[in-house]
Amino acid sequence: MTTTTQALTEASSSRFVRIHEGDLDLQLHYNDCGAGAETVVMLHGSGPGASGWANFNRNIEPLVAAGYRVILMDCPGWSKSDPIVCTGSRSDLNARALKGLLDAIGIDRAHLIGNSMGGHSAVAFALANPERVGKLVLMGGGTGGASPFAPMPTEGIKLLQGLYREPSIDNLKKMMSVFVYDTSELTEELFQTRLDNMLGRRDHLENFVESLTANPKQFPDFGPRLAEIKAQTLIVWGSNDRFVPMDTGLRLLAGLPNAELHVFNRCGHWAQWEHADKFNRMVLDFLGH
Repeated sequence: MTTTTQALTEASSSRFVRIHEGDLDLQLHYNDCGAGAETVVMLHGSGPGASGWANFNRNIEPLVAAGYRVILMDCPGWSKSDPIVCTGSRSDLNARALKGLLDAIGIDRAHLIGNSMGGHSAVAFALANPERVGKLVLMGGGTGGASPFAPMPTEGIKLLQGLYREPSIDNLKKMMSVFVYDTSELTEELFQTRLDNMLGRRDHLENFVESLTANPKQFPDFGPRLAEIKAQTLIVWGSNDRFVPMDTGLRLLAGLPNAELHVFNRCGHWAQWEHADKFNRMVLDFLGH
């Protein structure tokens, strides 16, 4: 197991690929970990400075140890992937990028794990390419649409958009303080790394703000089409999510014919990080049966 741990670093798994998918001609960055007959693709959320590795670094190793190949895609406009302004549906844009990535690296079918925006993107991909999806794991995302129970935009989304407009350590700490339930594990090192990631790519920050101005509804409501998705789906939510309210998870459960829902108490918007051990065991069990 020690060898696996040493091999699993962001730098050693870092890859670039050029994709040509419809009108997209982009260089994407991704991390490629492990090897196995089945592939799990992880799709990150929309926070400034986010990346596949930053979102899922507590979840990669157990999947690799269980014999899966794990791909972490950095969506267009994040981390080391090419910049882009999105004036339409960000969910569909990311789904097209994922198709381009899978085609370029020769993967026919994959399980998808999506966090927040990544959940929306996984649903968009499953609707467009049903034959290429194994199982779905959706955390804190999967469809847009207004919540009847929480003021929209939510407190967390307002802070996230404020951070994009004014990327400072204070605004980052404000956002992160409502991002997770227990803030004691948010170290100064984590804040600094995230801030450096953000400020290292100001073009991504500016493009996100420009995209929002052009189209404030980046993530469409897939509610009416959820019944088309036949893939087995595990929905995971934090009961204290202040970014995407829990009733969104209930809408996914009602709409997806083969879904189950697990709710973590004392958990915010980052279930896979806040409750990593239990989350990892649950996902391995779900993918394995």
